[in-house]
Amino acid sequence: MSIAKNYFYNVVYQLTTIIIPIITIPYVSRVLGSSGVGINAYTNSIIQYFILLGTIGISLYGNREIAYVRDDSTQLNKTFWGIFLLKLVTTFISFIFFLFFLGFVSNYRFILLLQSIYIFAAAVDISWFYMGLEDFKKTVTRNIFVKITGVVCTFIFVKDSDDLWKYVLILSSTQLLGNISLWFYLPKTIKKIKLTFNDIRKHLVPSISLFIPQVAIQIYVVLNKTMLGALSNPNEVGYFDNADRIIKIVLSFVTAMGTVMLPRVSNAFAKGNIGRVKKYVYNSFNFASFLSIPLMFGIVATANEFAPWFFGPEFDKTGELMVIISPIIVLIAWSNVIGNQFFMPTGQIKGYTISVVIGAIINFLLNLILISRYHSIGVALSTLIAEFSVTAVQFYLARNDLKIKSMIYSTWKYFFCGFMMYLIIEYIGTFFENKLVTLIFQFLTGIVFYFSFLMLLKTKIIKNFIYHLSSRI
Repeated sequence: MSIAKNYFYNVVYQLTTIIIPIITIPYVSRVLGSSGVGINAYTNSIIQYFILLGTIGISLYGNREIAYVRDDSTQLNKTFWGIFLLKLVTTFISFIFFLFFLGFVSNYRFILLLQSIYIFAAAVDISWFYMGLEDFKKTVTRNIFVKITGVVCTFIFVKDSDDLWKYVLILSSTQLLGNISLWFYLPKTIKKIKLTFNDIRKHLVPSISLFIPQVAIQIYVVLNKTMLGALSNPNEVGYFDNADRIIKIVLSFVTAMGTVMLPRVSNAFAKGNIGRVKKYVYNSFNFASFLSIPLMFGIVATANEFAPWFFGPEFDKTGELMVIISPIIVLIAWSNVIGNQFFMPTGQIKGYTISVVIGAIINFLLNLILISRYHSIGVALSTLIAEFSVTAVQFYLARNDLKIKSMIYSTWKYFFCGFMMYLIIEYIGTFFENKLVTLIFQFLTGIVFYFSFLMLLKTKIIKNFIYHLSSRI
């Protein structure tokens, strides 16, 4: 399947992830309150550690390995079953550790038990297989079904703050059912075969090599909420969690390309076509900059008005947090290209690991220093600095393989157009009192002016778009 079609399917999914939170987040925030939202985020962050322990980097590893062998049906069967059975064993062991941990917990035990359904969902998840085959249609269809089901159940069963347990059960169980649904497609591609112990064991060490960077990533993605909940209070977790969710929803538009490109670059690298690998990376970096920079400026211009309108007056602070962490949209977009689309598929795991470990250490230390005094503001600052350090380290480590200076320099037009768009959006905000009308008008005007400025500066991506459009006509 072509990159364009795969990206289209991912964008359809990302649009779904945007539309559904627009429907549910305001409702859930008002019904459960900042405390309920915070408890859900805090307990889920704990479960993520056990999921991480159980999957030990297998999802990323499996995606890459399937891409390597997808043209050989015998190796494809052997690789799939070897990786899946290894994941099943490690996830079972992780669940045993979770039950042991639960025996020492006094707060939120029942909620944690419901959250543990995510561990079973991770055990049976085989989306990595379809991603390695570049068959994104199945995973996207599954994810859309899961999210729509979750929305319907949320509105039917979650009515007040006492229904937090129902909300957690709905989210975790729909995730499990969605992952199971992918197995119905499997017999068309994979057959049952006999495996030796070595066929399973050989995947353990390579998976662990990806487990280390995944641990580091979890430290500054999930540990933020865990530490905030432990050192502050559930309300602060709720403020930060909502800000983080909006930023990640926006960012998902950009990282959708990374999901598509990892198996494509892996396959090109397996065939020894280094020139094509670099071409993919340069084009992807240009596209990531084109999308992420205006999204960052758009968030900065509208966050303080958007947050209290969208989440409710209780979440004024969320807008401030969104402004602080908005630059990570660009930073993660860039590190996604270098780390996930270059280091990962080309086997340069060491460079990827070094960058995320440094980011994790910086994030953890800054959290210890800043949370007790600044609460969620401290976590936002820690996150921003950590993401900057990850991106900077990856640029440094890739400097001999890629033209890093020219890649960064080529983004100045996007920054200029994005900043001009920001000034116009900010100015428009002074004329309207109705926040919904203002936000819609700012959004549409921002798109028009951003593309207009890009056309005036004759950027490469606009030239390519016009060329392909005229060719089609």
